[in-house]
Amino acid sequence: MNVLNLLFTKDGLIYQIAKNKSVVEEKSYFVDEETPENFIETQLENVLIKQRFDEISVISALNHFTLMPEGFSEHETGFDLIAFNAPVDKENEELMLSVNKKFKVLFYYTFPKKFYKKIKELAIPVHFNFSGEKFLNSINNKNNKEIHINLYHNQCEFFAIDNKKVILYNNLDVNSEVDFLYFIMFTLSKIGFGINDTYFFAYGETTENETFISELQKFVKNLKIVYDNLPNKNFILN
Repeated sequence: MNVLNLLFTKDGLIYQIAKNKSVVEEKSYFVDEETPENFIETQLENVLIKQRFDEISVISALNHFTLMPEGFSEHETGFDLIAFNAPVDKENEELMLSVNKKFKVLFYYTFPKKFYKKIKELAIPVHFNFSGEKFLNSINNKNNKEIHINLYHNQCEFFAIDNKKVILYNNLDVNSEVDFLYFIMFTLSKIGFGINDTYFFAYGETTENETFISELQKFVKNLKIVYDNLPNKNFILN
């Protein structure tokens, strides 16, 4: 079975082609000041026609989202809820929903319609999910106050969890290790997590963000690197 895995971040696209669960091809595309307009869209088109795929898995790490408790059913208000966190464009964004039964929360998020349509046009099985839900599903909380940090290229998402309850989730641009470290410490003070009795776990692009990791280690007592996104490994947590 040939499976195409797609990860959309705030400034890039990462794809993997897996055959029988083994990664046979992987590549990343990121935009900068000199990148042509519609660069990511063009790269997506090229990836989709590479070969015949049996299935596609799409993960969005775009930070247009909101978090709601399990049981919330007013789905028509999804755009309005997301608008409290980020600007939304109903004409150009598709409203999506991911459910996390493990921690009993819902994620409403938007995904660019131009990407959505191109993927759906292939008329093969496709599964869309939000990175926060996928990440949360991989977390095993042990009744402690915990901060779980998933690092991407110039981006990060993190959960604050206490006694198996999600206290906070955020998805941020990371342009400065110092600024992000300050934000983490500020967040701890606001939610009442003591720095010495909080356990920190880092995942994702930990090697690429080793400066941030080393700075964090100067301040926190309990830090564990759980997962590092090495080449040709699954870039999304299982």
